[in-house]
Amino acid sequence: MIKPVAKLIVALNGNLKKSQIAAGFSWGLLLGLIPAGNVFWIVLFVVSFFFKHHHASKILVLAILKLASGAVAPLMDTVGWEVLHIEALQPFFTSLYNMPFVPLTKFNNTLVAGGLVSGLVLWLPVFFLIMLLVPVYRSKVVPKMRNSKVLAVVKKLPLVGPLIEAAAKAAISGSGN
Repeated sequence: MIKPVAKLIVALNGNLKKSQIAAGFSWGLLLGLIPAGNVFWIVLFVVSFFFKHHHASKILVLAILKLASGAVAPLMDTVGWEVLHIEALQPFFTSLYNMPFVPLTKFNNTLVAGGLVSGLVLWLPVFFLIMLLVPVYRSKVVPKMRNSKVLAVVKKLPLVGPLIEAAAKAAISGSGN
């Protein structure tokens, strides 16, 4: 878990395009909201590697959402139930269910449907929010943090030391992705 955090810190402070970081956050959100372990999630995860984005931010957001899945699941269940019970879509869902292999995607599961719809709806707002926040972080937060006494104390904490070392190694190796 330390390596993705370190790579994200390097990307935020480096020359990586803010759009790549934002796309990584959006992919992580989408994949984090859909329950893992079904064909649909696996296909989306594999497809994500065909697009240019920051993979460490995707993995970090994905991990955070998976850890918080207990808190997010009731909302995803409600959204999925509402989507799956739209009367106009019932013939479409029935035809999907009767296709070969499509039921393996578990699209008719309320958590899968809710996660997919929520992830797709939140994709662009999260993308543009991160696009706005990265320059603010780079121009306002980093300069203030560099010279702060609090950061000097935090650097001495046992968990932070390895994180700083990992970030330095990631920056030296040039593996921003």
